[in-house]
Amino acid sequence: MAVSHRGGTLSIVASVRVDRRWPLALVAVALIAGCGTAQQPTLAAPTTTPARPASAVTVVKVDDVAAARPATGLGAARVVYVEPVEGGLTRIAAVFGGRVPAVVGPVRSARPTDIGLLGQWGRPAFAYSGSAPQLRAALRSAPLVNAAQSDVPHAYFRRSTHRAPHNLYVHPGQLPVGTGPAVPAVTFGPPPSGGVPSTDERIRYPAASFEFRWSPGVGRWLVWQDGTPLTSTDAGQLGAATVVVQSVTMSTAGFRDSAGSPVPVANTVGTGPATVLRGGVRFAATWSRPSATAPTRFTVTRSGQPLPMATGQVWVLLVAR
Repeated sequence: MAVSHRGGTLSIVASVRVDRRWPLALVAVALIAGCGTAQQPTLAAPTTTPARPASAVTVVKVDDVAAARPATGLGAARVVYVEPVEGGLTRIAAVFGGRVPAVVGPVRSARPTDIGLLGQWGRPAFAYSGSAPQLRAALRSAPLVNAAQSDVPHAYFRRSTHRAPHNLYVHPGQLPVGTGPAVPAVTFGPPPSGGVPSTDERIRYPAASFEFRWSPGVGRWLVWQDGTPLTSTDAGQLGAATVVVQSVTMSTAGFRDSAGSPVPVANTVGTGPATVLRGGVRFAATWSRPSATAPTRFTVTRSGQPLPMATGQVWVLLVAR
């Protein structure tokens, strides 16, 4: 798996969808926001009405291939993980807090990487469409609140905007409530000293690519996938406050997918190199996670200073070392 880095510009493209459930005042604000330039942030989709603890954590496995785009609900995610999967493609694991969007999707299947990766998030509710038979026992014994389509069928529905299997969506507010970690999985704070200016960063997988461009105007990294702006129906073009390119060792799960491709596993416990982008600056970093229930922490490689994330959405791309 090849990974290349180049030192990115973020603008968030306004995209407003009027929902009849929105209050009239909010609709008016949304319409005004939608009339601005491409660099104006857009309003998030309406959140669900059921009260959920602020500490609740919900993770949704989201399809990101071309046939599944645009996604819905990704603009509200706290953390977006990009995982390598079979055939050199990627899938997204989107982490949400207590406030969840009304709809997230398209939803796809769980992978072995999810079990090790999500252990740092406490006991989150995990929404996915299904899994390989060889993975089911491990998912049931993992510290997760399994909220697959088969577990909570009433929370899922299909849309005519996409073709199967890229048309399954979920109402996160109708899922069981997952509990967050005792120790925060992600820390936020001011940047350390050091780093080098960066305006563009490209990450290549065998059959997918991502690009992040920095925009001082809105203080975010614009997300592109496969050469196209990556959008979500709730937020227009997606933007990250922090981007982490985390180099990990890869192994195989010991079984193949329906097309005969080996199922890869990204190993997220241990230590390794990383690149962290925030504030138009790129840091050479080291990541460390001593156990499956411990959070991943980052330090500046040369100085050893802690390297927290910038306030806002965080993207973590797992790439082969």
